[in-house]
Amino acid sequence: MTLDALLAEHAELEAKLADPSVHADQAGARKLGKRYAELTPIVKTARELEQAKSDLETARELAAEDPTFAEEAEELAKAVPALESKLTELLLPRDPHDGADVVLEIKSGEGGEESALFAGDLLRMYLRYAERHGWKAEVLDGTDSDLGGYKDVTVAIKSRAVTPDGVWSRLKYEGGVHRVQRVPVTESQGRIHTSAAGVLVFPELDEVEVEIDENDLRVDVFRSSGKGGQSVNTTDSAVRITHLPTGIVVSCQNERSQLQNKARAMQVLQARLTALAEEKQQQEASDARRTQIRTVDRSERVRTYNFPESRISDHRVGYKAHNLDQVLDGDLDAVLDALAAADRAERLAGG
Repeated sequence: MTLDALLAEHAELEAKLADPSVHADQAGARKLGKRYAELTPIVKTARELEQAKSDLETARELAAEDPTFAEEAEELAKAVPALESKLTELLLPRDPHDGADVVLEIKSGEGGEESALFAGDLLRMYLRYAERHGWKAEVLDGTDSDLGGYKDVTVAIKSRAVTPDGVWSRLKYEGGVHRVQRVPVTESQGRIHTSAAGVLVFPELDEVEVEIDENDLRVDVFRSSGKGGQSVNTTDSAVRITHLPTGIVVSCQNERSQLQNKARAMQVLQARLTALAEEKQQQEASDARRTQIRTVDRSERVRTYNFPESRISDHRVGYKAHNLDQVLDGDLDAVLDALAAADRAERLAGG
């Protein structure tokens, strides 16, 4: 799509969103608002570039008669290529899900109880990261371990505003095996152990992308349980849904009623089936970040958290920092910025 076409689309969307009748359809208005938000940075940068080029031409004409304008012309001459570069980046094909919320799953793997404890640490890291960004995070379901960690846990993370760069645009890089090196609480000899937990991230889509046949589902209900397995509900309100063709199982027990839990579980199933469909379409693609782990093997790591050296290492982009405590407290932006920059560079290079 050409720049002129995008500018025209932005103007058309602006006019539509100004029409009160459009907002009677909330879902439709939200879709228009998302697209408008995606195009706004492009339009803003294009206008800034046009203005800078015009100002540069004027400044050069004035500098020919009055040398005091030479400095202004020099500054504008630097600004124009910077804006051209920014516009080029903005015009790159976008990930269509960048504005989406996410469903994130963490699964313990090799390392037994220590892996489950680490899964709990990762959950806290993502919850704190969401808090720092003003996002809403909700734990949908989880299986506790004996020492207070998680064998598996599912969390939904949502932005509170419509933005082209939503939760998915940041957390989509988190899928893969996360490895930890530390002395476990279960270790009496003080030896450093290596264990791993797997992270899976799916965009949570507003629209149904994959049709789900009710005949393909097995729905089981059971009583919600808390730490240690004790019942926290006197009715069978928790719901487990099995998608028979794929074997995908999702469950939710945190809502108050069985209907609410089923609706939430269906949303998670929808996200997972959509991600599975996209993965099949992209099987031959070379983009490694889209390939998320299905087994939690320490050798298939994307990131290592080394406690003795307070070091975090992301192996995909060679990122290293010695601020592990801050990262586990949700200060993830530096490593995510490095991953996003590498992604942009690859797309600019046509990779």
